[in-house]
Amino acid sequence: MDTHVILWGYSEPTRVSRAALAAITSRQNECFVSLASLWEIAIKARKGQLSPPDDLPEQIRANPQLRLLSITAEHAWGVRKLPRLHGDPFDQMLISQALCERLTLVTHDRLMANYGVPVLEA
Repeated sequence: MDTHVILWGYSEPTRVSRAALAAITSRQNECFVSLASLWEIAIKARKGQLSPPDDLPEQIRANPQLRLLSITAEHAWGVRKLPRLHGDPFDQMLISQALCERLTLVTHDRLMANYGVPVLEA
């Protein structure tokens, strides 16, 4: 899931599309939250741009539908092959992770699909 989808899920769930919500809550799917997203949220919270719950990592771990996705060397190294379509390094990591792990990225950012990663509109 893209970072904004995680935030919407906890603060504004009505912003998440029905299709995305159904996919995220389906027991047939594994849903991943990248550590890159938690890092991005932490940085924006420190800058005063966001006010996430203090226990967000614990909330994610406690949700049986979600799994944390670590950043591997392959994920980091995969960024070098990405075309320069998106300037956000956190989004580049999410794209690399989705490509490496063969995951569908749940996002509202239409630019993500231009990388050849499967996208589910959030």
